[in-house]
Amino acid sequence: MPRTLSRRAALGLAAGLAPGLALAACGAGSPAPGGGPSGSGGTRAVRHARGESTVPARASRVVVLDTDALDSAVTLGLSPVGATTVSEGAPFPGYLPAERLAGTKAVGTIGQPDLEAIAALRPDLVLSNQVRDDKRYDQLSEIAPTVLSRTTGPTWKENVRLHAEAMGRQSEAAAADAAYRSKLRDVVTALGGPAGAAATRVEMARFLAGAPTRLYLDDTFVGSLFKDVGLGRPANQDKSGFSLEISPEQVDQAAADVIFYSVYGDEAKSDRGRITECALWKNLDAVRNGRVFQVDDDLWMLGIGYTGAGLILDRIREDLA
Repeated sequence: MPRTLSRRAALGLAAGLAPGLALAACGAGSPAPGGGPSGSGGTRAVRHARGESTVPARASRVVVLDTDALDSAVTLGLSPVGATTVSEGAPFPGYLPAERLAGTKAVGTIGQPDLEAIAALRPDLVLSNQVRDDKRYDQLSEIAPTVLSRTTGPTWKENVRLHAEAMGRQSEAAAADAAYRSKLRDVVTALGGPAGAAATRVEMARFLAGAPTRLYLDDTFVGSLFKDVGLGRPANQDKSGFSLEISPEQVDQAAADVIFYSVYGDEAKSDRGRITECALWKNLDAVRNGRVFQVDDDLWMLGIGYTGAGLILDRIREDLA
């Protein structure tokens, strides 16, 4: 179970205390002389969802508490000293280079971070969002300057800019954004230009163990990528919101020209078998035309950042061009 941290304990510990887009890789960092957090000297004020925090000019010992902040750190050339995982004992997302996370310590799970483990790493910055850690903001701020975005998912580009500002890596973020936009142009060209992209209705379906199947709408990370490419969307999914849940009897709602899908958890406990074996599914245009593609759930659901987005664009081009 995650452990909380008293103010006295936090202050005591504090006192004792990639990818191709990255321009400058660096290690997880090491304590500065005297035992304090390492850094390049000087501080800056950063405004974020919970107000304003004074952060190092260029943070070097960063703890990230959600997968979007993890993608940001690695993309912008920094290996975090600590990060949460999706569940206890789970690995970090496999789409990120393992060598970049070799020195990163697990500090609890997303939404349930271990505050003592975080403090023991003597971070000089903590990154998260209000959805996951708003109620722990004061405790985290006692350990290190803490910067929170409002949410994650469709606001991922805005969040990367905030993460970059907090870490002092704005130039790296600008380069990552330029590379992403260049890749977007290449993908659109490969799909036959804007008209060709718009003519193809694409959806993302997710089979979940013990839960209804989801069709993802526009207010999601993957929905934002489809919009960036200019792909067409089925009318029932081209709207604001997170997802549309369907039962095996509602498979006609999954009609599209192309279906990307992933599986979360134990496939046998999901509706995948019941859905994909039924006549309604087999009669969908995407199924009849052989345009159904299984994708990596970790990447498409958790790869919320420029590295994850770039890999998804590669897959879209591979399957659709």
